[in-house]
Amino acid sequence: MTMGSTRRTVLATGATTAAAAAVLLAGCSQYGDNGGDSTDSPTGNSPTTAGGGTGEELAKTDDIPVGGGKIFNDRKIVVTQPEQGDFKAFSAVCTHQGCIVASVSDKTINCACHGSRFSVTDGAVERGPATRPLPAEQITVKGNSIRQA
Repeated sequence: MTMGSTRRTVLATGATTAAAAAVLLAGCSQYGDNGGDSTDSPTGNSPTTAGGGTGEELAKTDDIPVGGGKIFNDRKIVVTQPEQGDFKAFSAVCTHQGCIVASVSDKTINCACHGSRFSVTDGAVERGPATRPLPAEQITVKGNSIRQA
């Protein structure tokens, strides 16, 4: 074997490995961006206040199902309604490996990347592999309007 062919072999192998890694990373970083029951999106379990928030309106209260929620991908936030009139907000970024959660159903916020599930009530881990809860986000509810605080 000549030095030139060894160098070509190493370069070709390195390029193939780098390309495969780039494809894998791109797939993970994009996963869930447009899936689920969501329209926009950042994160968590949030206290609801009765005052008027200064943030942009996320949704109308009627848009958030009781026992479920809605994911806002562009703000990476998920708003839930565990019980009638009780609204919570959490980060939509899974604490396992940073995927955006994909859906809210059966009283859990669900990450499709690795199967983690979080409580719509407090963001607690219901099923791993995640070990940390979704962080709370602040929202305000005034009348029929839910705003990010």
